Amino acid sequence: MARVAPLSVAGKQGEHPVDEVLPLPKLALYGFQHVLAFYAGAVIVPIIVGGALGLSREELVYLINADLFTCGIASIIQALGIGRIGARLPLIQGVTFTAVSPMIAIGLGAGGGTAALLVIYGAVITAGVATFAFAWLPARAFKAVLGLFPPVVTGTVITVLGLVLIPVGLNDAAGGVGSPHFGDPENFAYAGGTMAFILVLMKIGRPFLSSIAILLGLVGGTAAAFLLGDASFNDVGKADWVGVTTPFHFGAPQFQWFPILLMLIVMLITMVETTGDTYAIGDIVGKKIDGETVARALRADGAATALGGVLNSFPYVAFAENVGLVRMTKVKSRFVVVAAGVFMIVLGMLPKAAAAVASVPHPVLGGAATVMFAMVALAGIQTLAKVDLKEEKNALVVGISLAMALLPSTVPVLFKEHMNADLSSLLNSGVTLGASTAILLNLVLNRLGPKEPQSEPAVAGGVVTGVDSADDAPADDAPDRPAPATAGVPAQVAPAGAAGPSVDEPDGA
Repeated sequence: MARVAPLSVAGKQGEHPVDEVLPLPKLALYGFQHVLAFYAGAVIVPIIVGGALGLSREELVYLINADLFTCGIASIIQALGIGRIGARLPLIQGVTFTAVSPMIAIGLGAGGGTAALLVIYGAVITAGVATFAFAWLPARAFKAVLGLFPPVVTGTVITVLGLVLIPVGLNDAAGGVGSPHFGDPENFAYAGGTMAFILVLMKIGRPFLSSIAILLGLVGGTAAAFLLGDASFNDVGKADWVGVTTPFHFGAPQFQWFPILLMLIVMLITMVETTGDTYAIGDIVGKKIDGETVARALRADGAATALGGVLNSFPYVAFAENVGLVRMTKVKSRFVVVAAGVFMIVLGMLPKAAAAVASVPHPVLGGAATVMFAMVALAGIQTLAKVDLKEEKNALVVGISLAMALLPSTVPVLFKEHMNADLSSLLNSGVTLGASTAILLNLVLNRLGPKEPQSEPAVAGGVVTGVDSADDAPADDAPDRPAPATAGVPAQVAPAGAAGPSVDEPDGA
């Protein structure tokens, strides 16, 4: 039976494309492309939160630089790995959108301004430490919680992420929400031209050109806008040359129970996101993903989030946008993400460089982002393809979760006028509602009810009892592992999606 090579704890280079160290020029080019792909998503959170809290322009610029700086460190930890921390996969770490509404609610409740940031950072640090500690739980406890996230849940969450992000890309393509020219056909011309250029490169370009299609699309679209007078680099001249992020820049964090509770719930949702992204990237790069890999990814999330609270930033999660980029470019090396992390650290220290990247016009960025976000949704759909959707319970989990994810954007008045402010701050997010619904429905329909009779193979219920090493102990029988494309195992081994739809062949089988 065909198998995917198991995760190498030592990370030996050359055994798998993920561990390949590319020549320095390619590392730099591909890494910079990742930075451009995630840049808008990275800076939008501090911009929204800082604006809602009434921060000054200087304070807002500092938040953006702190975010980029911490993103770089977090991405290096996730991709390069430190001991048993970090998935050692091409995963970019970025600030989670799920935390935006709760952080604004926490900040406004604290009176706004920099004083509100101190309450937010206290909650962020606590939630990060809790997430980091959770990922070190004993194998049995970790697997019990991980069992809440089988492919029917993770696939649904990644699909929801893509569907929720696509409107973000389309709004940028229209000129950016709040722009006086929002919806102008000229904006869609830039976005459509950028998208068409990317698609042409992907279709007829050589492999190298195809792999940097997003980067070339952004550069080409920006150049066209500049030549036509619709792009400006004036802000570069106004920005400082150097800006260094220092711990607790705004003061010592404050720890209050309700903000901490909100942030813990946010981190629970980001755990689902990271779990889904880890499996999605594993499918894309052809790497075996087990429970230990997920645990390492979650440890990196927790460490990065706690570090974010110290360095004046926010909760971190594996960024789905860059998962779509890996799928498009087929560049699988994790060291590309390490290079991107270095770029982000530099950008976080050079406001002028960050201002130059920020000069990419909204419509150009939106055209490229829409393509990538669509690929994120496709990654979720691919995960769901491994689930037996002919089983009515699984179909209900997916269908109702997708419907609930659309509720905040479809009926916003429910959350703004007819819901308690604290509850609204938690639920007014398509990702939060969709992920919560998927977890609860799977728990009720697939795990709490009576089990249907099944004909079990040698590996019962999709659970493998053998382990490769002590390090992998929490991994091999992880119940949410999707079957690799090369595994050759039927997708309907376990019923109802409760225990996962796949089995992995243990070593020596």
